[in-house]
Amino acid sequence: MRLRRGAVKLAGMTTSIPLVVFTDLDGTLLDHVTYDWEPARPALAALARIGAPVVLSSSKTAAEITRLQVDMGLAGHLAICENGCGLVGAATGAGTGDHAALRRELDLLPPQLRQAFRGFTDMPLTEVMDLTGLPRDDAARAKARDFSEPGLWLGDASGRAAFLDALRARGVSARQGGRFLTLSFGGTKADRMAEVIAHYRPARTIALGDAPNDIEMLEAADTGVIVSNPHHAPLPPLHGEDTGRIIRTDRPGPAGWNKAVLALLDRLGLQKERQGHG
Repeated sequence: MRLRRGAVKLAGMTTSIPLVVFTDLDGTLLDHVTYDWEPARPALAALARIGAPVVLSSSKTAAEITRLQVDMGLAGHLAICENGCGLVGAATGAGTGDHAALRRELDLLPPQLRQAFRGFTDMPLTEVMDLTGLPRDDAARAKARDFSEPGLWLGDASGRAAFLDALRARGVSARQGGRFLTLSFGGTKADRMAEVIAHYRPARTIALGDAPNDIEMLEAADTGVIVSNPHHAPLPPLHGEDTGRIIRTDRPGPAGWNKAVLALLDRLGLQKERQGHG
């Protein structure tokens, strides 16, 4: 993978490590409904024992991700926020565009298109809480956008196509996640992967995700894992599935995540390495 022009430079280059795991959150490492990650604890512990960083890669904000890193014991690891618009833990501020400029472009769209998109900024805190199921403090973190604007398209399919075309004409891209359509000035999770890989210099990479905004990340990793999510349509066949470089789980969410990661550690001989040092 090649670093894109203008990529942020990270301080403190580290020595080579066996593995870096890039993972989506909602519907992947976190349960789609409850946000529970406990079923993945055994695999997270196994990764910690071999010194493999887990890079949370999500449409969530830096504030949300930092809180989750503390809860999961991942504090200090780099993370990818707002669908690849920013890096958490970078030595310098990484970002693609800014939220205020994005909102200005959105508000310049024709009224019939603008009115059919309801973003987080358009919603009172209680509405974000209702839509996401998050408690008040977590919902407030979800609204604290630096680069992007998630929301819901409330119109029909033809209107959605016109909306996306109008956004592209203004330099704004849209990515569909497991729940929300997220607008930004570009950047994908895979764009930031190159910078994280240059920092950690791992021997191998694994990426796990469940939604269209994870596709580039899944295809860029040495091994991609499509985590089952019965709450939305499955991803189409991806490049690399025919050779086994990308696989699919038979369990959803963190249970599928846990099973896949432990199986891959066995396949790579890293479980044996862990036991030998235990």
